[in-house]
Amino acid sequence: MELRPHVFAVVPKLPPKLKPLEELAYNLLFAWNLDIGRIFRRISEELWNETYHNPVLLLARLSQERILELEADDAFLADLERTYRAFKDYMEHPAFSHYKGLPEGLRVAYFSAEYGITDCMPFYFGGLGILAGDFLKSASDLNLPVVGVGLLYQYGAFRQRLTSEGEQLETIPELDFYHLPIRLLRDDEGEPLLVRVETDHDVLYAQIWLAKVGRVSLYLLDANIPQNPPFLRQVTHYPYPDDRRLRLLQEMLLGIGGMRALKLLGVEPTVLHMNEGHSAFAGLERIRILKEEKKLSFDEALLVVMASNVFTTHTSLPAAIDLFDPGLMVSFFAPYAEQLGITMEAFLGLGRKNPKDPHEPFCMNVLAMKLSGHINAVSKLHMEVSKKMWHSLWPNVPERDVPIRCITNGIHVPSWVSRQMAETFDRFLGPKWLEDPDNVRVWSRADEIPDDELWGVHERRRGRLVAFCRRRLREQLKRRGASPREIEMVDETLNAEALTIVWARRMVSYKRPLLIFKDLDRLARILSNPKRPVQIIMAGKAHPNDNEGKRLLKELMGIMKLEPFRRYVVFIEDYDMNVARYMVQGADVWLNTPLRPLEACGTSGMKAMFNGALHLSTLDGWWDEAYDPLLGWAIGGRDSEVDPKYREELEAKELYDLLENEVIPLFYDRGPDGIPRKWVKKMKAALKLLGAFYNSNYMIERYVEDCYLRAYDQSLALSKEGYKGAKELASWYRKVSRAWEKVKVVKVVEESPRELGTGEFLKVKAYVDLGELEPKDVSVDLYYGPLGPDGNLRDRKIEPMEFLGKEDNLWVFGVSLLCQETGSFGYFCRVTPNHPYLIPTHYALGLLVTWG
Repeated sequence: MELRPHVFAVVPKLPPKLKPLEELAYNLLFAWNLDIGRIFRRISEELWNETYHNPVLLLARLSQERILELEADDAFLADLERTYRAFKDYMEHPAFSHYKGLPEGLRVAYFSAEYGITDCMPFYFGGLGILAGDFLKSASDLNLPVVGVGLLYQYGAFRQRLTSEGEQLETIPELDFYHLPIRLLRDDEGEPLLVRVETDHDVLYAQIWLAKVGRVSLYLLDANIPQNPPFLRQVTHYPYPDDRRLRLLQEMLLGIGGMRALKLLGVEPTVLHMNEGHSAFAGLERIRILKEEKKLSFDEALLVVMASNVFTTHTSLPAAIDLFDPGLMVSFFAPYAEQLGITMEAFLGLGRKNPKDPHEPFCMNVLAMKLSGHINAVSKLHMEVSKKMWHSLWPNVPERDVPIRCITNGIHVPSWVSRQMAETFDRFLGPKWLEDPDNVRVWSRADEIPDDELWGVHERRRGRLVAFCRRRLREQLKRRGASPREIEMVDETLNAEALTIVWARRMVSYKRPLLIFKDLDRLARILSNPKRPVQIIMAGKAHPNDNEGKRLLKELMGIMKLEPFRRYVVFIEDYDMNVARYMVQGADVWLNTPLRPLEACGTSGMKAMFNGALHLSTLDGWWDEAYDPLLGWAIGGRDSEVDPKYREELEAKELYDLLENEVIPLFYDRGPDGIPRKWVKKMKAALKLLGAFYNSNYMIERYVEDCYLRAYDQSLALSKEGYKGAKELASWYRKVSRAWEKVKVVKVVEESPRELGTGEFLKVKAYVDLGELEPKDVSVDLYYGPLGPDGNLRDRKIEPMEFLGKEDNLWVFGVSLLCQETGSFGYFCRVTPNHPYLIPTHYALGLLVTWG
C-alpha cells in the first residue's frame, strides 16, 4: 500500500489594509480589468511578469519588507480602495442588468474541454479555448445566468522551443493548483467535494475547483487525486490524450462528471450549451437524471433534453472529430445504457450517422447533434461547410435546409485591446465601447478619433511589438547557444517604423504559413526596399504529433536564415496569449492564408482589427462575411473547387500583387505630417463597420435570443404539470414515426396557367394521403424558388398551405402565391410532422419528411 502524507496548505497573511488584494487575486476579472491588473503590476512589475501575471503567486512571493512598504503607502492604499470599490460594484450589479425581462428560471451550463482566460492558467490549446474564455468573460459583463464546466489539467499547454536547425522541442509545465487563482471546493467537514463516474472496471473520482470569472463561476474537475488508481489519475493530466481509452474517460468525466458536479453543487441548468462534441455525454446524463428523478421514459426525457440543448460545432475537418471504436463503447457503456432504458444497439446508434451500421465508429459530434434541438456553426461560410459535412444525418432534406444555423464567433474586446487603444476609445467613443460593445452607434463615432491620435497609438504599439520581439529573440538565441555577435545583431533586426505584417496561428498545413514565401526572390525585393521597408513577424506551434506542421516550421526557419530575410523575417517561439496580445496590438497587417473553406472562423483577425490592424486574408472563416474593400484586402476568390496546387500558385501571386500595388503604397502614402491618412481611413472604417458585430457580447446576445430563450421556453412547455407536454409529445412522436411511411403526396394540381404575369397568383392544391394521421399532425408547405441552369432551385422560400378539407379520402391543402418577380421558378409540396410542442424546426424529427 502506498503511504501518502497528510496535506495542509499555507497561504500568505496580509495585514487588514491589504486584505482586498486576496479577493481581487482570486477573481479572474484581473485578466481584463486594466485597473485591477495595474494594482498587481504596481506591487511588483518584476514579480507580475515572472509569475506570468498570476496575482496569487505574486502575493505568495511578496517579501515582508514589501508588504510593510505597501501598508505604509497612502497613494497605493487609496488606489487599492478605489479599485476594490469598483470591483465590488461590478460584482454586485443587479441581476440580468443587460437583459430586462429574462425568465427567472433560465440557467445556462456551458461545457468546454478547454478555457483560455488568462496567461497563468494555460488550459487552452487553440481557438476553441480562447473562444470559451471570451464567452465566459462576456457572460460576466452581461451579467447572464451562466456557469462554466471544464477539466483542470495537471499539465498545461506545451511550451515551444526551437533548435538552431528549426526542430520543435516541447516541454509541458506541471501546474501548482494551490498557487493559481482557483479554490478547491469542500464539504461541511472540510473534505474535498468528489464526483464519481463509473468506468469499465473502476470508479473514476474527481474533485471540483472553482474559478471565478468575474460574476461567472467556472467549475473544473481534477482526477489527479489519491482516490484514483494511477491510470485513472492520468485522465486530467493532458487534454486530448492519444490513448483512446484515456480520451473516452476524459470525455466521460467532462460530460457525465460535469453534470454530476453541478448536481452536487445544487446547480440545475435549464439550458445546456456544449462547445464542441467533447462534452456530448452531458446530454445523456441529463436524460439519465430526468429518467431517474422524474420517472420519464427515455423518449420523453430525450425530447426534453433536445429542446433545451445547444450545440456549437467548430471544426471543418472530419479528422479533428472524436471517434471511438464500438467495442470500447460497449465495454464502458453497457450498464449505462441499461440505466437509460435502451439497448446497447440503440445507444451506439445515437453516435452514428447510420445507426444500422454495426461497424461505424461512435462519433461525439453526431451524438451532440442528435441530442440538440439548437445547432450552430461559427461563421456563415462554416455553416455552409457544416451543412454539407453533416447532410447525411438529414438525408431526406435539401442540404441548405440542414438545421444548422450560424452564430459567428466574436472576441472579448477589453481582453485584447491595448491600454493605449482603450484610453483612446474612452476619450472619443465614450465608456459604452466597454459596457456595450455591440452598439452600432458607439463604433459609428470612430470617425471622430483624430487621425494623429489613432496613428500615434498604433505606432507606439508597433514599437512595443518590435521591442518585445527583439527581447524574445535574444532569449531564443541564448538558449540555442548563439555567439555574442549573433545576439548583438538582434538590434539590427526589425524596424520600428517599417510596415509590419504578422502571421500568428497554429502551425498546420491547411493554414499555409509558407504561402508568402512561395517566390523568395520577389519577396526579398519587397522586404528590402530601402524606401518602403516591410517586415514579417511569425509565431505558431505545431501539435506534438503533427509531423507535417513540424516540417513546415523547419522549412520556415531555414528560409529565415537566408541573408535576404535575416533582418526582415522573425519567428517568435511559444505562441500563447501573452505573445498574441503583443502581436494583435502591434501589427499593421494581419495576414491569414488558410485554404478555403477549412478555417471555421479565425478570431485572431478580429483581435487585430480592434487594435487598428488591417486584415489581409483569403476569403475564409469570418473574413468571408466581413470583407469589404473599404476596410481590408482579400486574397483569391470564393471558388473552392480549383485544384489546390494551382490555387496556391494563383493566391501567392495575388498576395504579392496586393502587397506591391495596394498595401505597401497605401502605407507609405504620407502627407507632410507623416500620417498615412488613407490607411487610417481604412482603420476607422473597419472599426465602424465591424466593431459592433465581431465581439463576444454580440455573439452571446445571439445565443440568448436565437437559442437560450427558445430552448428555455420549449423545455418549460414540456416540463410543466409533471412533464405532461413531454409525455404527450413522446406519445405523439411514436404514433407519427410508426405511421409516417404511409404519408404520401398523391397528386399536385396547379389551378393557374403555366405562365403568369407579375401580380398574378400561382394557385396550387396538394392531395395528401395521411394514412393513420390527421391534418393537425402535419404541416404542408409550398417549397419554391427560382431555378438555376441545372433545373434545380437556386434559392428557396416556404409558404404554408392551408387545410381545405377532404376529397376522395385524401386531405386537400391549398395556397395562392402572389408572383412578384419574373423568371423561371419551381416548387415542391412538402409534408413534415407538426405539433405545438415540437422543437421549432421543420426537421426536428430528421427522417420524417415527404415531398411531392
